[in-house]
Order: sequence, then C-alpha cells, then structure tokens
Amino acid sequence: MPRAFLVVLDSVGCGGAPDAEGFGDAGANTLGHIAEACAAGRAETGRSGPLRMPVLDGLGLGAAIRLASGHPAPGLDAAPHGLWGAATEVSRGKDTPSGHWELAGQPVPWDWTVFPDSGPAFPPDLTAEICARAGTAGILGNRHASGTAILEDLGAEHLRTGWPICYTSADSVLQIAAHEEAFGLQRLLSLCEALAPWVHRMRVGRVIARPFTGQPGTFRRTPNRRDFAMRPPGPTLLDAVHGAGRMVHAVGKIGDIFSHHGIDRLHKGADDAALMEHLHRLVAQAEDGALVMANLVEFDALWGHRRDVSGFARALEWVDGQAGHFLARLRPGDLAVFTADHGTDPTWRGTDHTRERVPVLAAGRGVGQIGLVAFADVGASVAAHLGGALPGPGQSFL
Repeated sequence: MPRAFLVVLDSVGCGGAPDAEGFGDAGANTLGHIAEACAAGRAETGRSGPLRMPVLDGLGLGAAIRLASGHPAPGLDAAPHGLWGAATEVSRGKDTPSGHWELAGQPVPWDWTVFPDSGPAFPPDLTAEICARAGTAGILGNRHASGTAILEDLGAEHLRTGWPICYTSADSVLQIAAHEEAFGLQRLLSLCEALAPWVHRMRVGRVIARPFTGQPGTFRRTPNRRDFAMRPPGPTLLDAVHGAGRMVHAVGKIGDIFSHHGIDRLHKGADDAALMEHLHRLVAQAEDGALVMANLVEFDALWGHRRDVSGFARALEWVDGQAGHFLARLRPGDLAVFTADHGTDPTWRGTDHTRERVPVLAAGRGVGQIGLVAFADVGASVAAHLGGALPGPGQSFL
C-alpha cells in the first residue's frame, strides 16, 4: 500500500498572493527575497554566496517561485524533475492553524479575532479571567511582543511578582510565558488548558504555553511549549486517513495544530534537527498506507520573525541537504510533498507573518507542472494517493 509524507516548511512562502495588499504584504516574497539577498552578499553570517538548494530546486522550487510571484530567485534555476506548482490560500488569515487546516482540506470559514496593537491588548474580562485562573493579582505584558524580547523585558519582574507574562501578535493567539521552576510547568500548562475554551469562544485560535528557565540575562525558552488550538471546522485529511484504519504520524507541532484529532502517534523534538531525525526514521519504518505529516518550525520561530536573513538561508540549505537523504529512502509507490503554510519574509517590515503563496513540490508521482492550485488541493491529492477522498473544495492534482 502506498504511503504519503506531507512536510510543511513553516513560513517558507514564495510571494504572489493575489490578496496580499489587503494584509499589507503586497510584494512580500520570503524565498525570492532571501535568494536575492544571498546573491547580493547580504546573507553572509555562517554561510556565503548564492542560495544553494539543489534537492528542492531540482523538484521545482525555483520554478514554483517564478510561477507564484513572476520573479526569478537567483541561484534557483534548475530544470524540475518532480511535480511542482504553487498554492493560494482562501482562508482570511496568514496564521499557522489556517494554513495547516486548509492544506489538510478545511479552509477556515470565519474571521479570527486578533487583539489590538495599541494600549492593553486584552479586554478587561479576559485579563480578569487569566488572573482568576492563575491565582494572581495581575498579569505582565498585555501587549503585542516578540516572545524572546518580552522575556528580557519582563522576566525579572515575573520572578519577583509571580505574575504570568501575557502577550500576543498579529496572529489570533494568546501566549503566556512563565518560569518552569518559579511558576511551575504544570501550573502553566493547566492555566492555558483552562483558558482555551474561554478564549476559543472569542474566535481566538490558540492559547500557547511558553515555559522558560534561567535568570535575568540568561532566560531561555524550553521545548515544553504547548499549543491549545481550536478544532478544525470539519474533518481533515488526518481524520480521513485515520478513519480508514491507516496510521497517522504527527511530527512536531502537528498534534497541537489539529487539536490531536485524527492522529495515532506523536513525534516531538526540541528542534528541527530532532524532528528531521523522526522523518528519517519514519521513512524507513512507517507502516504501509501510513500518512506522516510534519511541521518544521524553526524557519518561523528562529529566523523569520527575527528578520534574520542569514539564519533563514542557513536553515533552508540545511533542510535541503536533509531532504536529499530523506527522498533517497522513499519506497516505490511513496509520495512526498514539501509545502508551507504562509510566509514570514525576513526582509519585510515588522515581525509578522506575510500573506504569500506557497511552493508545492512532490516526489514519487512523476514530473510536470501542476500550476497554481489551492491549499485544499494538497490534502485532496494526498488523500487520492492513499486511495481515499476528502469532503470539501479540494481537487487532486495527481
């Protein structure tokens, strides 16, 4: 029985979203601008020269960027030997849940609630609920912030007061940071879990627990992050495969994104290197007929939001090398798809995600251009490869 591997390179957009102007992102192009910066010698920290991604470019990465955005990506000009194209999102968001759910066949039919980037971010009743659940007299933060920067700003005060650090972003999210020892990891996780249903009723997509350790000057976030996400609006690719009696493996934060529905086994790790090891293991060991869905998050978490072009380029080149080893171990009949959920252009203004099309690169099902497709077509195609079908708008491109 065929197997399928769906690998989401978090934030690796390729420009050209037709509605980007409505999000303030007209002209954003994560891959294209990184390639331009590398070719111009502006991404020389820890690497040098043009962007080198021979494996994914060989599948059609450069061609997908040109198709999506109309602009070439210097150094990515190989003749494709896989199926390649670019996908356009219809959900009204540029966030992780919207992108992943739609890739799995379920566009989001509502507008997310986003907290304002002025004054206190959270309404008084939400702040009071957090305090009541946490057993504290107040919260810290209450604003849009970078997760690492707010630890530097408020970590010491958190240790002194015991108040949780609460912040948000342009995504529909409430993030709560607390010290694993001083506040307590389980206390933080219980707080976020208790708040999640309350916040989800507001159409806020996620409550994220952000534990950290250390002392002032040495604070660092730990791998014990936990996302408490809303359920998708209907059955997804994972539900369909699981319901057909096939194994579904979730690598990285896929379990959290899909609220742990339609998943048989979780494979977590402290970083993308650990998650890639899971993929290498699963390509050798996953059961016949299995679906493996993975999210590699560090493009977003470490490089995109921090607007680190060199770091993003290093990560792209590392993943490309890993992809070569992974693809070499596919079995006859397997399908591997590399795609993304949105952009986070590190050359763009601000620190937010960017509204972009995403590349769709497939190995194991021939050679050719699939053109401009919908996000939901990715899930429909994976389902078709595994011998099933998805309800909803997606159409298979296989």
